[in-house]
Amino acid sequence: MEFGFLTQGYLPADRRTDPDAEHRTLMDDLEVCLAAEKAGFKYIWISEHHFLDEYSHISSNDVFLGALGALTSRAHVGSGIFNPLPKVHHPAAVAERVAMLDHLTEGRFEFGVGRGAGSHEVKAFHTDVTDVNETKRIFEETVPEFAKMWMQDEYPGFSGEYWDMPARKVLPKPYGPLHPAIWYAAGNTSSFEMCGRRGMGALGFSLDELPKTDAAIKAYKRAVANCDDPIGAWVNDNLIVANGFNSIAEDRGEARRDFLAGGNNYQMSQVFRYHDTFPRPEGFPQWPAVMPELSEEMLDAFIGLGAAIVGDPDDVIQQVKAWEATGADQLLMLRGVKTKEETLRMIRLMGDHVIPKFDLDPEHRTTRQRREAAGG
Repeated sequence: MEFGFLTQGYLPADRRTDPDAEHRTLMDDLEVCLAAEKAGFKYIWISEHHFLDEYSHISSNDVFLGALGALTSRAHVGSGIFNPLPKVHHPAAVAERVAMLDHLTEGRFEFGVGRGAGSHEVKAFHTDVTDVNETKRIFEETVPEFAKMWMQDEYPGFSGEYWDMPARKVLPKPYGPLHPAIWYAAGNTSSFEMCGRRGMGALGFSLDELPKTDAAIKAYKRAVANCDDPIGAWVNDNLIVANGFNSIAEDRGEARRDFLAGGNNYQMSQVFRYHDTFPRPEGFPQWPAVMPELSEEMLDAFIGLGAAIVGDPDDVIQQVKAWEATGADQLLMLRGVKTKEETLRMIRLMGDHVIPKFDLDPEHRTTRQRREAAGG
């Protein structure tokens, strides 16, 4: 199993006493990403969100990824996600950015796509959309065009329900063989099945508990094994599970204390503030009401579900083994609500004690799949 790290520019209101808080957050995010590469995380993902105050202040993640690509040498950097819907970013412009990042990273870019967080984000661009589910049709019309733009000398153009474009040469072409890996931010079991059937890697941001992961992984792996209509020029057989609740320290008690003091339920309340397409857990209050912080008993329940990875390195190894047993290809750890110092500690301990126990292959899985698909 490989390991990834994701950050998104989380800036809650209680951190804004510093007038430079937004700048500091973004620069700290860049610093911890560089530490993640040094520690052996193979993938670094940067989210794209718009207008989501507090929850995410990284909107131009292509700019962030360009800087990150220049400052790294081994880690793959990925969009978690780029929004390719025409009213957010024109598809040809997205294809150009992906190819340029492929060049600047010399084949280390991972192209994750998605449709936006919820109505607050989606309807700011799609003012005529009454049901955010309509973006699924826009997405399905758009994403198959990327491989054509990259693989054909001249893209023949497109005329669809939601966007049109005349024939043009879309430049540059990707750097490596074929094109970067394509990933999709899947949410429910049917989305994971679709993802596998179309040969896309699955960004399982919603797979944050062991019990609900089994069905999604089985649906994905069954579909990708029988993929005969890939959306790109090669099949990206990879599924990611995500863990945003984590706290790791040399001392188990310190890790637990840091976690319980960390404001995790405030961030989770932000998730349901904006991701209004997510099913709200029973008893979870409507924003601006916030769930109270977790108790010791609730933390133990979270750890049992796999929803939190908390403890000393030996604890974490045992907890990660449970995720490895699901058959997931990559465990994605989110910065979440931790301070920069806590995040750097977690990253260091993961690199020193945990990652070497699980990731024994020096080559990135997507690099091998891309090369083999090209006949190399």
